[in-house]
Amino acid sequence: MAESPQSKATTRNAEVRPAWSDVGAHLRFWIAAVSLLALDLFSKWWVFSTLKPDEVRTLIPGTLELRRSLNDGAVFGSFSGYTGVFVVASIFALAFVVYLFLASARNQRLLQICLGMILAGACGNLYDRLAVQADVVRVNRGGQLRTVMIGQVLSEPGAERVQVGHWPEGDRLPPRTFDREDVVLSRQGVVRDFLKFVPSFPQWVPRVGGREVWPWVFNVADAALVCGVILLVGTSLFDRRGHQAG
Repeated sequence: MAESPQSKATTRNAEVRPAWSDVGAHLRFWIAAVSLLALDLFSKWWVFSTLKPDEVRTLIPGTLELRRSLNDGAVFGSFSGYTGVFVVASIFALAFVVYLFLASARNQRLLQICLGMILAGACGNLYDRLAVQADVVRVNRGGQLRTVMIGQVLSEPGAERVQVGHWPEGDRLPPRTFDREDVVLSRQGVVRDFLKFVPSFPQWVPRVGGREVWPWVFNVADAALVCGVILLVGTSLFDRRGHQAG
């Protein structure tokens, strides 16, 4: 029995109902965001409470390792030293993600999960930049300040030699020492990273242009953010092709 035009219109209206008025849409969005955010913050706390500063622990043999690292940049350590810019950008990004969710249709389930993943990733790293304070040591190289260490200053204020130990323990055997006149010190928010891919096929592509295939250390928030964006782009392309085909 064919569906009447009135029934089709009713079905379409139900599908395009905005997500803000639908319980299921809220559950998908907020469960994805809260669960991934909790996993990110717990994993950061666990790694930095359990692993020693220089310890490397195998998570998946030949694929993934755990190691502590502090990052004063963006995702995968890019754009080091712009913490204030990242905080402001993250706040705008969070507002935009929530707006996209509220403006989505109730039946856009994958979109709502992707937006929840992005929200979790942005919130996880924003929390670190606001709450995790460490001493960043930079030196002038080629006219640019480059980060050489992130930790905790152990020497007295005004000392000619600056000793820097691990964060948060404040110890290093021995601590790294810098001439104060050669470095720029700043205390700022940093992001806790701990996941490192280690390719299991070094005989194939061990290095590209003299660099490791995957030189970055990252965290759950980075993974959620990047995967969420990739899925979001894929979902948008799929929806666009579907509309064009229709």
